[in-house]
Amino acid sequence: MNRCHTLSLLTAALAAALPLHARALDTATERSPTELDAVRVQAKQPGARDTQSNSFGSGDWKNTPASISVLDRGLLDRRVVRTLSELADNDASLGDSYAPVGYYQNIAIRGFALDTATGYRFNGLSIAGEQRLALENVQQVEILKGEAGLAAGVIAPGGVINYVGKRPAEVRNVTLGTDAEGSRYAAIDMGHWLTPRIGVRFNAAWDDNHSYIDHADGRRNFYALATDWLIGERAKLEVDANYQTSAQRSASGYQLLGASMLPQHVDRTQMLGYQRWQQPVGIDSTNLSALHTYDFSPAWQSRVSASHSRSVIDDNVAFAYGCYYAEACWDGSVPGNYFAPNGDYDIYDYRSPDDTRRNQQLRAELRGRFATGAVGHQLVLGADYFRRSVDKRRNVNEYVGTGNIHDDAVPQFDPSPLQPGPSVRRVDSRQKALFVLDRMQLADDWQWLAGGRFVRLDERAWDKRGNPERDSRVSRFLPQTALIWSANAQLNLYASYVRGIALGQEAPFWTSNEGSFLPSVLSRQLEVGAKYAPTDALSLGAALFRISRPFQYAKPDASDYGYTFVQEGQQTHTGLELSARGRIGDALQLTASASVLRARARDTGTPAYEGHPLINVPTTRASVHADYALPFVPGLGVTGGWRYASSNVATADGRVRAPAYNVVDAGLRFRHELHGRALDWNLSVDNVFNRFYWRDTGSSSGDYYLFPGAPRQARLTVTLAL
Repeated sequence: MNRCHTLSLLTAALAAALPLHARALDTATERSPTELDAVRVQAKQPGARDTQSNSFGSGDWKNTPASISVLDRGLLDRRVVRTLSELADNDASLGDSYAPVGYYQNIAIRGFALDTATGYRFNGLSIAGEQRLALENVQQVEILKGEAGLAAGVIAPGGVINYVGKRPAEVRNVTLGTDAEGSRYAAIDMGHWLTPRIGVRFNAAWDDNHSYIDHADGRRNFYALATDWLIGERAKLEVDANYQTSAQRSASGYQLLGASMLPQHVDRTQMLGYQRWQQPVGIDSTNLSALHTYDFSPAWQSRVSASHSRSVIDDNVAFAYGCYYAEACWDGSVPGNYFAPNGDYDIYDYRSPDDTRRNQQLRAELRGRFATGAVGHQLVLGADYFRRSVDKRRNVNEYVGTGNIHDDAVPQFDPSPLQPGPSVRRVDSRQKALFVLDRMQLADDWQWLAGGRFVRLDERAWDKRGNPERDSRVSRFLPQTALIWSANAQLNLYASYVRGIALGQEAPFWTSNEGSFLPSVLSRQLEVGAKYAPTDALSLGAALFRISRPFQYAKPDASDYGYTFVQEGQQTHTGLELSARGRIGDALQLTASASVLRARARDTGTPAYEGHPLINVPTTRASVHADYALPFVPGLGVTGGWRYASSNVATADGRVRAPAYNVVDAGLRFRHELHGRALDWNLSVDNVFNRFYWRDTGSSSGDYYLFPGAPRQARLTVTLAL
């Protein structure tokens, strides 16, 4: 269907619904009981789960000495958010790291790409990040910015994304959706308390996605079940399970032309390297978790939780990469891992079926309150076991031909006759940890938090043929401490110090030490901040931080490859974050954030790489989303958003930058009753002015890619309460 025609139909459908002679819902019933508390880490409704997405326990937003933002269900619905990359648009501290259409996505927080092994969590427990993370069964998304050593152990210093699942409730909703490309979407949300002690919540979604990129249409099926069992008067068991399958061709990213120029006159609807024999990338994921809590007394509680997460990827790509075989690069004047100066690029038949990641975690905690003299204590003691394994088949990665970014149609070539090899275990990583955290109330207006995590990491790695490659053991104590001062009932000030540890990165194939893993790296974070809540409905936050860790990069040298992947010098990210979330008056809801970040490397041994911003770390980002309830039509509201990012470095020496961009979003929402049933309409239009921009300059496996931002996208959903 013609895109403009489809967009007109979407608008007409919404407009037709506005004059319906239906009784508007009372304003008080428009919001869920927790909407005003969405700025808090912990919801306040009866029976709300106690989540731990950060290194300082599960206190409310104001009493947590860390920068945390919460995206509630209402915001996700109004923005019609479907993907992780769209989620990241709502917070200025987040950005895309490597997020191609049709593949699993990864984001960066405070300039550090999240660790896909431990950086994504569901109800506080680790899930494999290499999956299409669904949102249908999610009540809110908690974003911890910065070190999470106590909560997660071995993890990248950027932060943690925690998905908080929907719990059983009396709810029956059906959602239908479409977009300007003609996609079809359906979802159901059903909850019921079967007995006074057993409740269930079932979510399902079916998505027939028509992408704005040619040949990148896909489909997705998702099913999720949550159950709560109140065992006696003191115990509770919460169980969650979800399964998802998806298939969609993955769109290759662009690379710099001749390692020095941004591609020009790019058609962002074209799929680079497309071949008729290329298959959709299949991603199947299963996530299981359980939490048992027992109240020994009003002051003491035990928590035992376990999880299993599995993701299987069938990777089938006609991949656009480099110019090793292009005539324009034969003389060696252009690095082969970039596109040629004239836009030529190599096309590879890449097949890697049955890539399997498994995360398994077991955690036991004891939480309690007591006093020693005039000092009150909130104590958390715990033990944690985490296992991560990766199984892969020996992949096919064969050159089949050369295309050009300016081709109207990609030339067609024969696929490689080679077949993938057998599956072998590539990584087996096990973490054992003990942790403790004590929140001490020193006076009416002072709190001191002190604790740490002792972690033991045992990791083994094998090459593509199953030969042992590495056997490492690391033991570290990761301390943390924080001081909170309650200046008054509305304002808290804090200062914190946290240490973390992350695995060393793998050397890219084009370096002299290809495939080698560098030693684990220690990181340090200092942060001071302020949290101000002038009303129960509004929160304002500010955080100033400094994160440092050893710098890992491909160092130019005299080796045959020209580069060696090394760990040398320090990488330091210093930044300021501002946030505002909540309700201003009766009509306006606001979600706004800004980030100023200075990311530099020093003492690297390569003068050309020092003194300028690091790749894919814009100095300034801003994000604003507002929702205004129009007074003249009950239930009708307008939404608007603005996203900004300053110029983005695209080369290690800082010579090439992707330009700054502004993107404006808009939307309408309408709630009314139809035959006594609540009916919600949400129209979201992203990139209203259809601006072209490079949304990121992120990396994968040591190579850097450029992804254009999506053109104007209009999405419409209607939700009926049954």
